Amino acid sequence: MTQRVVPTVWAGVLAVLMLGPALGPGFVLTYDIVWVPDLALTRDVLGLGSGLPRAVPSDAVVAVLDEIVPGLALQKLVLVGALVVAGAGAAELVRDRSLAARLAVVSLTVWSPYAAERLWMGHWPMLLAYAAVPWLVVAGRRRATDGRSPVWMLPVLIAGSLSASAGLVAGAVLLATGLRRGRRPILLVAAVAAVNAPWLVTGITHSSQAAAATGFEVFALRGDALPAPLAALSLAGIWNTSVVPASRDGWLAWAALAFLVTLAVAGFRGWWTSDEQRVSILALWVAGLGVAVAGWAAPQALDALAQDVPGLALIRDSSRLLPLCLPLLILTVAAGVDALGERLRGTAPRWAAAVVVTVAPIAVLPDAAWGLAGGIGAADYPAQWEQAGAALAQESAPGDVLVLPWSAYRAPTWNAHRPVLDPLPRMLPRPSVTDGDLVIGGTTIPGEDRRASSVAEALAAADPQARTRALRRLGIGYAITDRTAGEAPRVAGEVVFDGGGLLLQRLPEESDEVTGHASHPATLVAATGAWAAYVLVWLFATTSTVLLLISMARRRTARVRG
Repeated sequence: MTQRVVPTVWAGVLAVLMLGPALGPGFVLTYDIVWVPDLALTRDVLGLGSGLPRAVPSDAVVAVLDEIVPGLALQKLVLVGALVVAGAGAAELVRDRSLAARLAVVSLTVWSPYAAERLWMGHWPMLLAYAAVPWLVVAGRRRATDGRSPVWMLPVLIAGSLSASAGLVAGAVLLATGLRRGRRPILLVAAVAAVNAPWLVTGITHSSQAAAATGFEVFALRGDALPAPLAALSLAGIWNTSVVPASRDGWLAWAALAFLVTLAVAGFRGWWTSDEQRVSILALWVAGLGVAVAGWAAPQALDALAQDVPGLALIRDSSRLLPLCLPLLILTVAAGVDALGERLRGTAPRWAAAVVVTVAPIAVLPDAAWGLAGGIGAADYPAQWEQAGAALAQESAPGDVLVLPWSAYRAPTWNAHRPVLDPLPRMLPRPSVTDGDLVIGGTTIPGEDRRASSVAEALAAADPQARTRALRRLGIGYAITDRTAGEAPRVAGEVVFDGGGLLLQRLPEESDEVTGHASHPATLVAATGAWAAYVLVWLFATTSTVLLLISMARRRTARVRG
């Protein structure tokens, strides 16, 4: 028990130290992490809206779970849990190694550039996938060895597959380590397919919109002090350099790489000769590094290829797949730490070495501490935001909601001016239409929502009345404007709510029929089947987990009585 408790406690300490002020009252809102007190289960959340389903199934899962656990508590649990589970999983993957080795890989995993950058970027589904990776390797190995899957395998797979990129990572790891001839491979493949069915099916139904997606060069892996390929070796590198800790731009990045490579090389031979799954683990590393570097090396070729290969845009942000490299790093570094320990004589040198390898990952990335040196924090939504949502919930007129100003990101004063994907649409109980274009370094990446493009044309009309008429024909029944976020085109409508900088208007009905977004019947059938499979997997995983907990409680009670 102690062998597991100590690394897990250390992971918890690191998680709290990294998150710091983000654990205070309020929501963490940074770039793509947009949580609200109560997310409504709208058609957009289910991937049936007009835009590409980029937050499927994560938004739907949150919308359901925040009916059980308050959204604020749920977000804190996810962020802390992702880091703690990642560290505990790293230690479990090398549980036969020394305590020093296990503590070293906990530090390496939790305090990694990948975890820091994705946390700052708000990619919480990728953090969960990152946390799931070592556990899925453990589960896959057990299944490959004795044909039995741990009860916790399915819940971990579900948690690690809450977005398309996350599902690719989690599914690849489990299949690479768990698929073996004669071990009922169809069940494993079916489980992976079921947990990824919602984003896969809804993505296919929007494939004509995704076909035009480009931007590999804009989203390519970026180096820091290191060239991009070397940065990727240490699980670093992201397209948005604003979320890169400052220490990665100096000599500490080179020190981090030297530390990692030294231990990995020292342990590689010992690991290679003792691990029956060495080829699978190495293949995962090659795939993760190869995809990440490909976006940097040949972005134009990938842009061209994406026009003819459906789904290739999934790897546009190619460094998301770097968690595939994590198992090899954990295994070789742990072996390297033990190899170093064997060369030292005496208790004092070994303890000193253990402290060094445990603390080194923190020392070479010091500004990951305390909310990434202030990069992330917690903020409270203005009370008027919930009031506006409540006012809209009382409305009975048809139509979706237009969110203005017409831009994707905000930097609210109440969020310490931190950039964040506009949270307002998620506060609303109706489907909304927002600007899908992204402006990155002066380059505009067009959005894939055709309805949004039509709305943009309507907003370009000469006067508020003309804009309103055009919007009504597109199925827009309401407009909500955040007047604190900059200039916005005015529309003509009756005021439903006005307060705290928010203006909610009901657009007047026209004689023309309102033609909102409606999914094709075949799309609805396919999506229903995908979500049904997903719900069944959830039910099975939940039931199995509850039965396991009951069994464990009974055994513990029996031991106490005995």
